[in-house]
Parts: sequence; C-alpha cells; structure tokens
Amino acid sequence: MKVAVIGCGNRGGDVYARLLAESGATITHLIDPDPARLELIASRRGLDDPACFAHWDAFFAHGRVADAVVIATPDDQHVQPCLTALELGYHVLLEKPICLHESDLDTLLAAEQASSGSVTVAHVLRSTPFFLALHEVVRGGDLGRLVGISHAENVAFWHYAHSYVRGHWRQSPPSAPFVLAKSSHDLDILRWLAGAPPAWIMADGHQHHFRPEARPAGATERCLDCPVDHCPADARRIYLGRAPDLWPNTVLTNTGTQESVLEALRRGPYGLCAYRGGNDQPDHISALIHFQNGVQATLTVSAFTHNNARTLRLLFTGGEVRAQMEQGELEVHHFGKGTVETRHAHTQGNHGGGDSGLVRGWLAFLRGEAGQPTPLSQSLDSHRMAFAAERAQASGQVQRF
Repeated sequence: MKVAVIGCGNRGGDVYARLLAESGATITHLIDPDPARLELIASRRGLDDPACFAHWDAFFAHGRVADAVVIATPDDQHVQPCLTALELGYHVLLEKPICLHESDLDTLLAAEQASSGSVTVAHVLRSTPFFLALHEVVRGGDLGRLVGISHAENVAFWHYAHSYVRGHWRQSPPSAPFVLAKSSHDLDILRWLAGAPPAWIMADGHQHHFRPEARPAGATERCLDCPVDHCPADARRIYLGRAPDLWPNTVLTNTGTQESVLEALRRGPYGLCAYRGGNDQPDHISALIHFQNGVQATLTVSAFTHNNARTLRLLFTGGEVRAQMEQGELEVHHFGKGTVETRHAHTQGNHGGGDSGLVRGWLAFLRGEAGQPTPLSQSLDSHRMAFAAERAQASGQVQRF
C-alpha cells in the first residue's frame, strides 16, 4: 500500500509516517515546506529527494501516484489539499481538526460523496483498548440504559503551557479554537458512547490565568534567565527534565540533542515567559450536551490539572462505570447484582495505543479487509459540537442542531 504524507511535523512525520511503515505500508512521497524536516523524515524512511515536495500542489500535479494520503498540515491548511486529493480519488487520513470554518464541513462531505475516495478523520481515541472496552460495556446492555456521561479531559498545566500558551495553538485564528483543537477527540467519544447525534449544547469557558496581569513579580522575558522560583510554567522544568528526542521536545528541535533544546529555549517561542501575552485560548471550559436519544453528557476541559489524563463516569439505569484512561482501568458497579468488577484495558503507546490502532484499522480498510474506521458523516458531529460550543460560550445561549 503506497501512502504519501502531506505535512511532516510531529503528527505527520514522527507518528503517522513511522506507524504506517511499521504496519507494512510504503511511504512513497513526503510533502512539507521545511527542507530540514523533509531531509530528516526522508532519511528515516529511506526515501530519495525526488519523492519530496515543498507543497502539495507540486505533488498533486503528478496525478494519482499513490493509494492514499495522510494530511497532517497546520490546522488552517487541511481543507484545500483534502479537496484536491478527493478530486483525484485518493483515500485520505485527515488530521483533526479537519477545518476552521463550520461551512467547510458540508463542503468536505459533499466532496467525499462525489469522489471514489474517502476521508477518515484521525479520531484516535476510538481505537484505544480503553475506549473499546468502555464502548463494549455500553453496548452490552448488562447495566441497563445509558443515562448520563461525565467526561473530564485533564490537559495538565505543563501541556497547556506548551501547546496553548507558547505553541502552535496559542491563538485562534490561525489555529483552531481550544475546544475544537483539544477536544474534538473527546466530543467524538461522547457521540460514540451515546450512540446518537447531538440535539443541543451549552458551554462556558474563560482564559483565567496565563495573562500579563498574572505574571509573577520579577519574571524576565525568558525562562532561562528568570529568577522566579516554583513557577509552574517554567520552561526549564517542562523541557530540560525530559529526553531531548521525545515529545514535547521533538517539537522544539529536529536534532534531538540537549544543546538543541537549550538553543530553542534561548531563541524560540517555547522559552518565552508564559505570562507575556500573545495567547487567547480559554484555559477552562465546561459543556453540557443533550443527545437525540436522551443521553446527557458533560465535558470539562481544564489546564489546571496535575496530570494529562481522561476520567469518566457513565451512569446507567442499572449500574455505574468509573474509568480512567491513563490507568487503563474500568470500575463496573452492577446495582442489581450488588457487585463491583474491575476491568483492565492496557494503554500503551501514543494516545493510549490509539495512534497505532487507527493506522492499523485504516490500512485494513484500504486493503479491503475491514470497513472504514468511522464514516466522515459521523465524524463531523464532533466538529459541529465544537463549533456550537464556541458559539454557546460567546453568546451564553443554548445552541441547537
């Protein structure tokens, strides 16, 4: 199976290209405007220079020369290459968020329906052993009818500072709004577990903390020079205590050395004080979603957590499930039997094994061995909820679908 990767950053180059190759696909083309990234990823995959392009237009000018494409470009550059790929009949694995404008959802759906190709959104959580086990409990029916879901996405203080204060998603636009960028995975999971499209949503969120007025006294422009002790967003604590060749440090440097990380902190955005301003994303948001079959769900996404984890409570007419993704543990309470059962679903690898699971499932679909992991029409519900949540928190009004 021949696959081209458009966008060779962390997701495209470090995750999808690697996992596709490990799963038996052949990476035939790499497309990215950064020559250093092209050279690095091409050398890892054994590709020659003619298989590398600076822009997708140059790649698509050759017609259909692969079986499928991965699109992992920046958030505001997903739609156009996807539309062109569909015109040529490509099957597409499209990184989320798939677009920044709600009107593009229907444009992409219409383009897919008119194409011999397909679009699979990279909603990796459905492919994790943890959420597969949770979905099995819901569909098994042993606990009765599902009534409510309480879902918390704990972003972790350091992850929020990395991605949404200093990183690519610090401003919207040009990046996606916070709920769309961070929680389209979680909204997709809620829709999957509920088993129905959304009916209405309300939401509220704010930027509470990472603002100039919260800057500690004596803080300097860059963390490497800062005398402030115990700052939770200190870049020295976030990056220098981690391996230089692993995420998140791989976002800072291509070379994967401690000196290159230090140089990035001296000169790049990841070494700047987190309280200097320039970011506009909310750091705490809650939403209430009512699905068409009566299931109600709450989603809380917060920067003010000590770890990066997802925790859930599922409430049934005959039982309750308490679950923690990073521990891979489901605690199943059966009211009628008076029993408590602990189930384990191991969560190894990126996104709890979801990255590798999604890639394997997508390749099986391309080979005709399985159905499409999730049809685009269903994946769009997560984005519709995210856009509606943004409108709800701005207007203070319930948004109906």
